[in-house]
Amino acid sequence: MAGRIYVGIGGWTFEPWRGVFYPEGLTQKRELEYASRQLTSIEINGTYYSSFKPASWAKWRDETPDGFVFSVKASRFCTNRRVLSGAGESIARFFAQGIVELKDRLGPVNWQFMATKAFDPEDFEGFLKLLPREAGKLPLRHAVEVRHDSFKDPRFYDLARKYGVAIVRAHDETFPEIEETTADFTYARLMQTQEKAKTGYKPADLDGWATKAKAWAKNGDAFVYFISGAKVRNPAAAVALIGKLK
Repeated sequence: MAGRIYVGIGGWTFEPWRGVFYPEGLTQKRELEYASRQLTSIEINGTYYSSFKPASWAKWRDETPDGFVFSVKASRFCTNRRVLSGAGESIARFFAQGIVELKDRLGPVNWQFMATKAFDPEDFEGFLKLLPREAGKLPLRHAVEVRHDSFKDPRFYDLARKYGVAIVRAHDETFPEIEETTADFTYARLMQTQEKAKTGYKPADLDGWATKAKAWAKNGDAFVYFISGAKVRNPAAAVALIGKLK
């Protein structure tokens, strides 16, 4: 395979995971340390709502093992706006908060858009032009998570390819699922875990995702996250998929 497959969840602090995913008695301050040794990646969600100090980013890096990677959800102040091409200052502020402190733990940045945001080719290209190629000396990879059906448009796919940006493959009943390869990596968010399934998805479904992940990895690194759905089952789903990929 040309790339590695990273599998994980969104965030690491969720009370219902305690005693289910996290062992009884594990202190909250050690949850990231534990999760990062069961999974191979985590999507940091809190960055969508808030900014963090450089010391926080450094702490997250230091608590995780070599080979572990974080993806980072970009600030909503960059994406939840009428004119995307005017997001330059917000994008600069997002990267200036200390993200470089993740160093080799830094994976892709996920730019998530509201479901009401329709595709405007000129404005969207203006946004893509603003995305930096590096932060400090760290190379950056970008993925865009669009949630409006108007993005099912070859012009959007061509723009993503032009700027080397991945289109997030969102497995959800509500949002469009676009399966277009537009970058040298793949970013998937699987959002249909079910609580009645011990591993979130049925074993046969996880077999299917394992097959897809291996195919994606032929094009480069593949990042697969279990997000939303029956959130309490997401860690089990991630661990089960990692097991199937071994």
